[in-house]
Amino acid sequence: MKKAYRRIFTIVLDSFGVGAMEDSPQFGDVGVDTLGHISESVEEFKIPNLQKLGLANLHPIRQVKSVEKPLGYYGKLREASRGKDTMTGHWEMMGLWTKKAFRTFTEHGFPPELIQELSRRTGRVIIGNKSASGTQIIEELGEEEIATGHLIVYTSADSVMQICGNEETMGLENLYRYCEIARELTMKDEWKVGRVIARPYVGKKKGEFRRTANRHDYALKPFGKTVLDTLKEAGYDVISVGKIYDIFSGEGITEFQKSQSSVQGMDQTIELAGRDFHGLCFVNLVDFDVLWGHRRDPVGYARELERFDVKLGELMKVLREDDLLILTADHGNDPTYSGTDHTREKVPFLAWSPSMRGGEKLAESENFAVIGATIAENFQVEMPEGTIGTSILNKLK
Repeated sequence: MKKAYRRIFTIVLDSFGVGAMEDSPQFGDVGVDTLGHISESVEEFKIPNLQKLGLANLHPIRQVKSVEKPLGYYGKLREASRGKDTMTGHWEMMGLWTKKAFRTFTEHGFPPELIQELSRRTGRVIIGNKSASGTQIIEELGEEEIATGHLIVYTSADSVMQICGNEETMGLENLYRYCEIARELTMKDEWKVGRVIARPYVGKKKGEFRRTANRHDYALKPFGKTVLDTLKEAGYDVISVGKIYDIFSGEGITEFQKSQSSVQGMDQTIELAGRDFHGLCFVNLVDFDVLWGHRRDPVGYARELERFDVKLGELMKVLREDDLLILTADHGNDPTYSGTDHTREKVPFLAWSPSMRGGEKLAESENFAVIGATIAENFQVEMPEGTIGTSILNKLK
């Protein structure tokens, strides 16, 4: 058997798709390509570390040449699950095949019956109830909420109910309590959403409002055991950075760190690389999706990738001979496409270790679970019953 890596760093560039899935038209996505269309939207695009790992070998990039001898192994992963949301993508990485997509309420907002019951249980009038950007809806309705005590509820392209509250007038405890009520109500099948999210903010008037770091996600628990559970049960460290803890509702996590930005998430990862642990560091970098994909800003997305690339270089310098780095994504979010929804795309798989002496192209995988299966084999733990995924550890030489 191949010598095992002591630590594996799996970093999810949230929404960094690399081209349409074969079934993408069934999801309303035709010709989508997050990476390709970002490249077409900017004059300069400097990502030397991703280039060295083989990203331009995996997908043509107008400003970035492929390299003759990439440092890493590179391939594309297709999504087996029926969905294109955050939870579905991450859960599949760790072995869970979601055969029925989570409910979304993008077109018409939440049903009147649900809104009425939430209003009754919280004692507050519900305003908003539409698909919107979080920052924009606070600008639109924040003053009304502060003046009247009404409750801002909105949704987005994900299967999610988001509730805003001003920390200075509503208070965090009240906001969290309202979200707990909403989570209870949205466990009914006809109203079930993947996450209820508390979105606190501060400020007194338009132009001054800003969201705080006290966001809290109330997520569904995974419907079965994942690779994270088996790692934890076997005594390995499972350290999460960013919103991984919320996505898995804490299941299988031994330590977690929240992040206020993707740059901070990389700084936290670099700091963790300087510690001695044995197991998995699982990272989500959400800004690509929230700040640039949903807001349809390809230039901002490109600049975020450049900032990530700088931090990637810093991380690569401190990784050890027995470390493995995996870079991937959970879905697409083409910033040039219509609407604000995620896009059904293949995602990249880049793998590198300082102990490698060069990489090569990998066959396209039928699911994201190749990641969890590879991690499981490396640490010699069993894939949980009912999960999917085939390890490619023996190919990472």
